[in-house]
Amino acid sequence: MPKLIVILGDQLSPALASLRQATPDDVILMAEVKSEASYVKHHKHKIIFLFSAMRHFAAVLRQQGFNVCYLEYASQPGIHSMTDAVQFALAQYPVEQLVITECGEYRLQQELLSWQTHFNLPVTMLEDDRFICSLSMFAQWASDRQQLRMEYFYRLMRRHTGLLMGSNQQPVGGQWNFDKENRKACPPDMLQIPPLTFNHAEITTTVIRLVNQHFSDHPGIAENFQYAVTGKDARKAFLHFVEQQLAKFGDYQDAMLLDQPFLFHSICSMYLNAGLLDVRWMCQKVEAAFKAEQVSLNAAEGFIRQVIGWREYVRGLYWLKMPDYSNNNYLNAQRPLPGYYWHGNTKMRCMQQAISQTLEFSYAHHIQRLMITGNFALLAGLSVKETTDWYLAVYCDAYEWVELPNTLGMALFADGGVLASKPYAASGAYINRMSNYCKSCHYKVKDSLGELACPFNALYWDFLDRNSTTLGQNARLQLAYKNWLAKGSEQQQAIRHKAEDILIHLEQL
Repeated sequence: MPKLIVILGDQLSPALASLRQATPDDVILMAEVKSEASYVKHHKHKIIFLFSAMRHFAAVLRQQGFNVCYLEYASQPGIHSMTDAVQFALAQYPVEQLVITECGEYRLQQELLSWQTHFNLPVTMLEDDRFICSLSMFAQWASDRQQLRMEYFYRLMRRHTGLLMGSNQQPVGGQWNFDKENRKACPPDMLQIPPLTFNHAEITTTVIRLVNQHFSDHPGIAENFQYAVTGKDARKAFLHFVEQQLAKFGDYQDAMLLDQPFLFHSICSMYLNAGLLDVRWMCQKVEAAFKAEQVSLNAAEGFIRQVIGWREYVRGLYWLKMPDYSNNNYLNAQRPLPGYYWHGNTKMRCMQQAISQTLEFSYAHHIQRLMITGNFALLAGLSVKETTDWYLAVYCDAYEWVELPNTLGMALFADGGVLASKPYAASGAYINRMSNYCKSCHYKVKDSLGELACPFNALYWDFLDRNSTTLGQNARLQLAYKNWLAKGSEQQQAIRHKAEDILIHLEQL
């Protein structure tokens, strides 16, 4: 019985569950559609990456003998959504059922769930077993827990995979987590080891022209796109990370240096999230490097924790809590996103660095996202919806299942503590400790008051003050509130006035 197998843009994996069922009689449908490319203003690099990777993947499938129906962007009138694309394919091919691997985003999943009724055909939706933890496994883990903390989920994943495990189900090195050894600031004269980059093939060059034509008002410059768009090149990029960068990643994964956007990060999350890399293969390569004494335990564990711990955890949390999760706004943050989130022109050096590199490369590492742009959004009370949409739009690795918990839950504390035990709020002192940004900043990082005072400082104290009713009993914030009370009423009032002035003139910072 011939099937129409639908492959989505983030399902570019040869081992995808639906592809494992493919026969020569089946038709594989892939489509570049407006609804997916434009539901937020995706960075040009993100669209180039996905469209080019999809086209390369389709070419491989054809070489393997599969019958591929590939719909390029704007190539057929009236095709704006995946539903339209399926309708088109059904008119061309005599198939008797639809097969698809479950979707990564709740929004699109609802569209897919309507297909059986809409097309009056049986639809088989298969589990996405590219992830280590199934959604049912995560739900079972979460079912008897009052707090869903990543650390305990991570230990379950270590036991489940056997990664970095010794005898008697105990972790190698005697502890589960070496995070305290992953927080070193880089010496200012240290130079980054850049990720592997790639020249454009003809397919990518064609996509770049398409993106410039149809997405000219989206952020980014198409011509400096240099990422991998095939599984083969993505594996080369990751092996370069393991061989050249991983050794320093362990110590300096939280560090930031002026005009060094990549430092020792892999830049491979976009490849993993689109399906070009396999999570088990990646972790095995990292574990092997540790066993061969090529990298330290804190480097190997730090990477594996991010991938089988944090990544799998946020995916499970997303599907457990959606659709209500996206509407959370625990701190009632409503202020509009300042324009410099879209152009990077601000006198705050840390924000200028994080946003400018984001706009240039569609990339920033986790501390830049959490403790610079995210921290500022938290302190300033920026709109949760506008902020989460920004993160979803500008980063090449962003899909709602991974972006929403990280932004709404961790960066903005808008879920009220479902994900994080406290808000990740910090003053300029943290940024100064973890970077050299402050040394060339217009503002003075040690000042809370005065014309040149670092905006993060007054906003930090004001954030605690204006949210004291909501956050004042949080056990992990007691020292911060004690320090706020110790300032005395006169200094507190001066800080409130400074913060008010900052918020009034937010666009001019």
